[in-house]
Amino acid sequence: MSTTSSTAAGRAYTQLRSEILDGVLPPGAPLLEVEQSERLGVSRTPVREALRSLAAEGLVEPSGKRGLVVTQITDHDVRSLFELRTCLEVQAAQLAAARGKPALFGAFADQFTQWHGHFRGPAVPEEHISDYFALIRRFDEAIGQAAENSFLVDSMENLHTHIARLRRMAGHSQSRLEASASEHALIARAISRRDAALARHATHIHLHNSFEHFRQSWRPGERDAPEGPRPTRATEKP
Repeated sequence: MSTTSSTAAGRAYTQLRSEILDGVLPPGAPLLEVEQSERLGVSRTPVREALRSLAAEGLVEPSGKRGLVVTQITDHDVRSLFELRTCLEVQAAQLAAARGKPALFGAFADQFTQWHGHFRGPAVPEEHISDYFALIRRFDEAIGQAAENSFLVDSMENLHTHIARLRRMAGHSQSRLEASASEHALIARAISRRDAALARHATHIHLHNSFEHFRQSWRPGERDAPEGPRPTRATEKP
């Protein structure tokens, strides 16, 4: 593969991935090589490479004659993602409480407490809410680094890719953001005090509340639809 091709594939991957996570390319959207190569201004080979990488992440999947499409998300997926998320993040919080730097997580606790105060007031502008989610990403990264377990971190990074899609699809309310900030502040404070039991418990409560929010908020018209058999994806073990 030439350097130019690799660069083109990287650009195609980055744009397509961003569009999937942001909802520009919704679940079920077809991703035909010819159409995407024309739209992105690259040849079919880098598009094919980009789609292969996206399939490995579980963001696109085969769909019969339609070729590859953006992966659908069902209620079963939401439940399964949060079951895995609970296993990974509760353990990561416990490890961070044992191995992390107290001052760092104390600072995170202070920042989340400030955001809790912001969300209790007048409506927060959308552009500021993106700053709050950026803080959550930095907090997650800090927990991953403090856990000192590369296998755990790799699993969490892949999981957070799909959680980002769910967050976009479910939307958010200021009351949920207020509660989220309070929950994150408690997790961070527990880690800063090296209280592993509280860090585990606070993380578990936060994930339970997040799951309830996603379950009740995203695509409400489809929640009661019966689930049929689901094909095994490339990223899932049979």
